[in-house]
Amino acid sequence: MITILVIAYFVLANSSLVELFADMEALAVKAQHSGFYGPLLLMALMALAIVFNPLPSAPVALVAGAVYGHTYGTIYVVVGAELGAIAAFWIARIAGYELASKYLGRDLSLGRFGSQNALTAIVFVSRLIPFMSFDLVSYAAGLTSIKFWRFGVATLLGLMPISFALAHIGGEFITTGKSNLLVIALFLGLLTLVPLALIYLRKPVSSKKLDSTENQQ
Repeated sequence: MITILVIAYFVLANSSLVELFADMEALAVKAQHSGFYGPLLLMALMALAIVFNPLPSAPVALVAGAVYGHTYGTIYVVVGAELGAIAAFWIARIAGYELASKYLGRDLSLGRFGSQNALTAIVFVSRLIPFMSFDLVSYAAGLTSIKFWRFGVATLLGLMPISFALAHIGGEFITTGKSNLLVIALFLGLLTLVPLALIYLRKPVSSKKLDSTENQQ
């Protein structure tokens, strides 16, 4: 399975799909001309971009907002990204967890950060940071002992704010052109700083409290 994934990875990395994903105007036209299947196309492309790192997911999210508006665009982005994250999670869990367990320990202990609550929080916060690799976090989570339902819920909740932001920005980007690219980049940078600031300002949790919740669920 790993061999197949590696081959697919390099094939996609050297194919014209990378350019297609980056061409927002072409993606928008393709979605519009696909009619009923347009949303399904964008959700599938979003999921594919999550599973295969060379494919950029941001242009798909921006096009979803530009073509289908804030509400529906956000829904399509969230569904596609969630499906892609779940696929990446299970690929790592099935193909890599046993191998990682063999060398790193059966439970892949990460100390206090290896508890279910801590892992769930890490996944959730990582989804709030726009410039953190969504793909790598999904794969990395599959190599830990985090329960699938926790991963799924944390990813879903963390996806919503940035998905809405991208869907909103997509409409503005398509409408006003590339002149607002700097404003978009600054806005995403601000979104990155917010969760980091919250983490910094949050009072440290005592080790006793962490230990008491380590084995919950």
